[in-house]
Amino acid sequence: MIALLVCFVQTTAGQEVRETDNKGKQQRKKIALVLSGGGAKGTAHVGVLKVLERVGMPIDIITGTSMGSIVGGIYACGHRAHELDSVFKIQNWSFVLSDREDLSHQSLSEREKQNTYVISKSLNFGKASPTPGGGFIMGKNIITMFDALTMPYHDSIDFNTLPIPFACVATDVVDNSEQVFHSGILSRAMRASMAIPGVFAPVRIGDKVLVDGGLLNNYPADVARAMGADYIIGVDVSSELKAAPELNSTSSILLQIVDHNCKDKFQENQAITDIMIRVNTKGYSSASFTTAAIDTLIRRGEEAAMEHWDELVALCKEIGNPLPPASNQGRATPPPVTSRYKIGELRFRGMSKSDETYIRTKFRLHVGDSIDMNRADIIATAIRQDLYYKTATFRIINNADHTAATVIFIAGQQKGNQINIGGRFDSEEMVAIQVNAELPIRSKIPMDVDLTLRLGKRLMARADWSLHPISFFRPTISYAFRINDIDLYDYGDKAYSITYNQHTAKLTLFNFNARNLNFSIGANWEYFDYHSLLFDHRSEHIADALLKDKGYVSYEAKAWYNSENDWYFPTSGARLHARFAYYTDNFVLLDGKVGIRDYSMIGRMNIPIGSKLSLQPMLYGRALYCDDVPFVLSNVIGGEWYGHYFDEQMPFAGVGNVELAWDKMVAAQMQAQYRLTKNNILLLRFAAGQDGQTFHELLHHRTMLGGSLCYYYNSIFGPLGGSLGYNNLTKRLSYYINLGFVF
Repeated sequence: MIALLVCFVQTTAGQEVRETDNKGKQQRKKIALVLSGGGAKGTAHVGVLKVLERVGMPIDIITGTSMGSIVGGIYACGHRAHELDSVFKIQNWSFVLSDREDLSHQSLSEREKQNTYVISKSLNFGKASPTPGGGFIMGKNIITMFDALTMPYHDSIDFNTLPIPFACVATDVVDNSEQVFHSGILSRAMRASMAIPGVFAPVRIGDKVLVDGGLLNNYPADVARAMGADYIIGVDVSSELKAAPELNSTSSILLQIVDHNCKDKFQENQAITDIMIRVNTKGYSSASFTTAAIDTLIRRGEEAAMEHWDELVALCKEIGNPLPPASNQGRATPPPVTSRYKIGELRFRGMSKSDETYIRTKFRLHVGDSIDMNRADIIATAIRQDLYYKTATFRIINNADHTAATVIFIAGQQKGNQINIGGRFDSEEMVAIQVNAELPIRSKIPMDVDLTLRLGKRLMARADWSLHPISFFRPTISYAFRINDIDLYDYGDKAYSITYNQHTAKLTLFNFNARNLNFSIGANWEYFDYHSLLFDHRSEHIADALLKDKGYVSYEAKAWYNSENDWYFPTSGARLHARFAYYTDNFVLLDGKVGIRDYSMIGRMNIPIGSKLSLQPMLYGRALYCDDVPFVLSNVIGGEWYGHYFDEQMPFAGVGNVELAWDKMVAAQMQAQYRLTKNNILLLRFAAGQDGQTFHELLHHRTMLGGSLCYYYNSIFGPLGGSLGYNNLTKRLSYYINLGFVF
């Protein structure tokens, strides 16, 4: 019956006679929109859609491939062109086109790790398990975006029931056949259609291994015709094939191969197209996902469609009863999408019963409760982070009466052991490398062992064992061994050159982790083994030459809050770090007296001023209460980063060395951050501070003043750049170069 109907539609295409329904009512002919693939160039489709809405063109069918399937699928759900314009322009494509975790959903320790290591790789010991890989990018962030934009169509559906009937094309590499999606899970069909081989992992459905549909049918006008289209409006965003001199990189050669294959069937499909809109994409490639490029491509799509304005207006008149311009009349809209959904049914797939119980208990999930997309995404992140699954997604499917929803969490393959590698260069330490191994232990209560080795001027080896109990607590036992070789300065002159070993064992009993907050209470044992101490023979420094090996037992409470939107160069949010510690040598006293009381705090706000400039006022300080503070626990200031060489080291603008300070230290800094471009950043800092042996002495000492001008490029390898500064403490120019993440 369907085949006969298709044949009837095809034989009557282009005729002036209109179809009638079974009641004899006259019906207009169907208009199909066909969107080609082209990666980032496909964002030009949005500009074309703007013009089609402006002219009042009714769209009855949409077909697409690759990026055409993404734009077409989202539009078919009922979204308007201006909505797509906003989505594509504000999207963080460098994040979407990666497998990085959403920082806003991670704990602070996980965020810190992601901003420390450049390379992360899974290691499987013993027999390798089957993997759904096959591409550099698994695509978990892409599918999350698709799920959000195709709400509420998360169930397996007939795509003809969408507000605009839709189909997209993928390629099955098992038998090199064309796979046309007319039904299924919409976001998964779109994901399969854009899976560039070797770049994105293929989508596996049964025995099919599906990749980019452009390999066989990059412009599926034939699919639209088979769906009953009488007239076809097509959009082509393909580029001209490159000449030999232009094929000078791996990516250009790969894209050329794809472009060659995309020509398959193109001529035949072009021949059945009534209005062909070709967008000028010169100067841009499939990977041009920058904000400026997308803005230009959307504008070019609009310009290309406007060149066919008269043809589009004529087609509207020809089909009869055209929609008024810029109207939504006659267009189906999606069912209402609420911000929260009542849970009518809760399902877990691909997870063990104990893992399901863990998630239900940790997030207090019950039928009858409500859930939104953001909370569901946080839970999916926890399935990956806490339970060690490589992928985890969710679906929220509205019931027929929209009074409740079925919520499904789907876990993929479990993670193996993970190794992370980071490297950096700076003008103080030269080269440093850090390697970290995450070893998950799967048990009724998840736990993990974390091993870290740092090579450089400051050597460090650390082992952490953490328990992931129900709720947000994560008790940890850790041991670290450090070899420190550090020069300390006093008013710009080298006062000490010290080498020592440091052993630190920590027991953190209370460790509360929320999205932006960590609060911990624990006990530490530290032992300092001094190898050598060179000093300048000034009388006030002679006593420090008598340093003896010493151990301390301390108790500490720490609060760490960070809502900043970027680890190194934030423009919004705030950061607060507060700590209290009590040091003893016998669990109660230190040298027979009251132990050292250590109070420290750093707080920073981000105040955006326009789109490029932000101000960042910061207040910080540290107060030590003891008659004789041990040398290694003294206050030190200087450098770019908080806690870089010493745990409680405080930065100070314009001070390039590590300078000694008195027991009481308070400082304020104002930083202006200006983004020249998205990743090129200028920083201007001014700092003022006071120190003294007591708080009463603070105002009796000279005010320390400093400033610095910094430039950094925010790369995938970390901040690349440096600073030039001056201060009235050392009265010398200082410079600092940093290439890579800080650790």
